Amino acid sequence: MLAKLSMRLPVRRCAVTGAAGLALLGAGLPAAATENPGLDRFYDQKIKWSACEGADLPEDLQCGKITVPVDYAEPGKGALELALARYRGTGDPRGSVVLNFGGPGGSGVLGLAHGGKEFMGLTDDYDVVSFDPRGVGRSSPVSCGTKATGQALEATGGEDLADPRKTLAQLREVAAECTRRSGPVLPHIGTVNVARDLDVMRQALGDKKLNYLGFSYGTRLAAVYAARFPERVGRLVLDGVDTLTEPLAEQGLASVRGQQTALEHFLTWCTEGIACPFGQDPRKARQLAVKLVNSLDENPVPTDFGYAFTGQDLAVALGQGLYSRELWPLLQRALAELMEDGDTRGVEAFATGGVTLPLPHRADDPLVDEEEVPLDNLPAALMAVNCADDPDRPAAEQVTRDLDRLRTAYEDASPVFGRYRLAQVLMCHGRPKGTDFIRAKVKDVDTPKMLLVGTRGDPATPYRWTVETAERLGPSAVVLDNRAEGHTGYGSSDCVHRAIDDFLLYGTLPPSGSSCGAEDGTRP
Repeated sequence: MLAKLSMRLPVRRCAVTGAAGLALLGAGLPAAATENPGLDRFYDQKIKWSACEGADLPEDLQCGKITVPVDYAEPGKGALELALARYRGTGDPRGSVVLNFGGPGGSGVLGLAHGGKEFMGLTDDYDVVSFDPRGVGRSSPVSCGTKATGQALEATGGEDLADPRKTLAQLREVAAECTRRSGPVLPHIGTVNVARDLDVMRQALGDKKLNYLGFSYGTRLAAVYAARFPERVGRLVLDGVDTLTEPLAEQGLASVRGQQTALEHFLTWCTEGIACPFGQDPRKARQLAVKLVNSLDENPVPTDFGYAFTGQDLAVALGQGLYSRELWPLLQRALAELMEDGDTRGVEAFATGGVTLPLPHRADDPLVDEEEVPLDNLPAALMAVNCADDPDRPAAEQVTRDLDRLRTAYEDASPVFGRYRLAQVLMCHGRPKGTDFIRAKVKDVDTPKMLLVGTRGDPATPYRWTVETAERLGPSAVVLDNRAEGHTGYGSSDCVHRAIDDFLLYGTLPPSGSSCGAEDGTRP
């Protein structure tokens, strides 16, 4: 999916785990059978785990790393390291379950560090593991530079769209800057390569089969893994199921509609109480929300971080706050602080994903330190992966013809979220054509049963994507219908949480087509 990540992130330190002094040792595991003997050294490794280093990290979280080839076609021409983290299973765990929290562009190490307690029930049987995929976080992070990502947003909004040639020229400049800053890892980013990294990780963890729980974009990764390594699939769960077939423009439009619906539901809820900064009339509240975004675009608000908070930054903040109904009270309070006092700190907390100033980094360097994670790594990785996964590269003439139509469609779908989403979609212009593997090969998988969870009110991954992906994957896919609101179900629904844990721990699956509903309870 097209994750909601800001293209202009303030400088804000975020606790990133360290793994200083960790070394890779030759493993006692037999090398996995590979089609390329040059890969054997990557499969024949073992992880050395140690306490993580970093502020406010759980004491029981352990960190490690693995080495993978930059280019699987030529594994002797450079390697990179991937950052891992785990919670050790209690007693004598029978293996690992690997988590991917979505994005693309999100740090799995940070996700596990700060959200791992949600998964402690799985440690009865498993080590619970996550990782920073290639190009993300401490694993050879890609970057376009904060100036370039800002240019992409400016190019696709306002008066610039009146001159499509100027817009496309700016986008090509952005693509060139991304290539220059990201180095040799950028041509080898994308879900197909991350799936291959995941298989190296499985072997390094000592597991014959991959047990895995992926959210949102993590479901795309699971589907690619299942198609690429069907004989190594253990228990796979896909929660908040991504599309495997829709072009980026259609993905973005579907997400815009989902976000707009979620915003309307939030505003209806908000106006039921006297504390709502938009008043008590839902219709007027929707109008005020649009006016607020437009006014901030015209007159941005200065922040403590030295940048101006715009309407597009607010769109990102709203999108993040709408991911879960549990966040609505916090989002309401943050909006009240902004509208009543001009205080941006609350909405900034929703809009930002962290990190620090960019420093040079080569793909064959070790794991980067937290000071080296680029400021714009999240949006840069988001677009790098989505573009690498998408084979469509319409010519400039077609983009020029479609630009006005796309802008109208996006703004009609949502005057709040449309512009930002359109900027994300157009950022593939000027980049190399992506792989056609996902559309052509990820279907009719011959694997054990896997569990797909779709949430009816999901603002990011529409429920129909769950149905379509299940049909595409074939009889192996078992669908659980979560009749609730919010993005994904594991963290918000007791019913979904139980179903996923039962499958991962005991292999027990619900009947395909069964459902969870509001009456089944929501998690606190």
